[in-house]
Amino acid sequence: MKLGISALLKRTFLEAHRRSYYRFLLYLTGLPLHLLVYLFYLLKRKDNTYEATKADVERELSDDRRNDYVKEYEDQLLRKAVFFEENRSREVIHREAEKLADERFEEEVVRRTDARLAKIGARKETYSTYFMSLLERPVFLIASLVPGVIMYAWLLLMSNPFLKYIMERLVQSVFVIIGVGILVFSILYISPFDPASNILGESATKEQIAAFNQIHGLDLPYLQQLWNALKGIATFDLGSSFAGSEDVATSIANKFPVTFTIAMFSVLMAIVIAIPVGILSATRPNSFLDTSFMFIALIGLSIPNFWQGLIFILNFSIKLNWLPATYSPGNVWSMIMPVIVLGTGLTASIARMMRSSLLEIIHEDYIITARAKGLTKGQMLWKHAVGNAMIPVITVIGLMFGGMLGGAAVTEKVFNIKGIGSYIVDKQFIPDIPAIMGGVVYIAITISLVNLLIDILYAFLDPRIRSKMKQS
Repeated sequence: MKLGISALLKRTFLEAHRRSYYRFLLYLTGLPLHLLVYLFYLLKRKDNTYEATKADVERELSDDRRNDYVKEYEDQLLRKAVFFEENRSREVIHREAEKLADERFEEEVVRRTDARLAKIGARKETYSTYFMSLLERPVFLIASLVPGVIMYAWLLLMSNPFLKYIMERLVQSVFVIIGVGILVFSILYISPFDPASNILGESATKEQIAAFNQIHGLDLPYLQQLWNALKGIATFDLGSSFAGSEDVATSIANKFPVTFTIAMFSVLMAIVIAIPVGILSATRPNSFLDTSFMFIALIGLSIPNFWQGLIFILNFSIKLNWLPATYSPGNVWSMIMPVIVLGTGLTASIARMMRSSLLEIIHEDYIITARAKGLTKGQMLWKHAVGNAMIPVITVIGLMFGGMLGGAAVTEKVFNIKGIGSYIVDKQFIPDIPAIMGGVVYIAITISLVNLLIDILYAFLDPRIRSKMKQS
């Protein structure tokens, strides 16, 4: 049943209010509106039935009830002190007994107040319940549209479980990226390498080193340098590198697409080859085909990238003269060997994971039930087994894709590729803080976006995840 806009906003507001971080966002996004409504709430609260009833209950209970509680707790604490042989003065025990008695007295007052209000159909009204009652009124929604437009847009967004799921992952990614930036900068900051000495050389004077540090802000306190670095990443203004005074943002923009393109083609190659191989191996376990495929996959996992790249250059470039030995932008043939070398390990991992995952799924009870109902092996495989088996495979693809972006430096060095991996390696021994920060953080951003895409694929492939999203 579809809810009206007022009911939808009220339900979403109530659900969001139960979590502290959502509650903070509620009040932050609707701050102008909440300030106005809270003033009316305070004026209305002066005649609050709850407060008046609570005051009546307190008068009825009187101080005699509190004194009885004090005496009861004093007796308990004295017996406890004697039993455990504790040396405690009567003044300390009396103060502790008064504190416990006040808490118990307040609980008794609240309990009796709630019971009395329940008899007359009233309840304690907090700001959140007051605001939700206003959301039920269309006139209030229209009047508050301008000051609360951001909050209402956020509530409507949160009312959709899929959009809420994506929003949560995006927020998590932002915190991950900030954490990566802080960690990388801190490691570079405490590094024993001195950028000024490494760039200017051993013959540099103290005045030259001081001038270099002042120009690049290296004489500022740690927190100030960290803030400048994070602000530069957020605004895409990374400044100039220490060595060569090149614009860091421009350099990354030129080098990152090269690494990303090679990594993407490596992933596509791995998916096209490994998934059919894994399915064939799983459907024919322990056969000659299965053994051969898994043996080849094990070899692919065991071969170091740099050695495989050198062997490829020696055979396909020098001996056979089929492919270029180094990468050239715009030359498609020069990408073949780097793509194969970078994707070999990923292909082997996906094939092995696909095989083991599909074998496990095939022996599940619901698959056996599907076969018993008369489904053919092909129908059972493609309609029920492969989709569920792909979930851990997607996880492996996402994790290894991130590793490919960060660890492509070895392959790039072998094939003389001017990508982001070799760029970071070249800069880290200075250390060129702006260049390294920019390269690492933008790789982290890409990995976070890839992980977000994988999380969305989870929801499409696994109905259990979709169910949990709707229930949450």
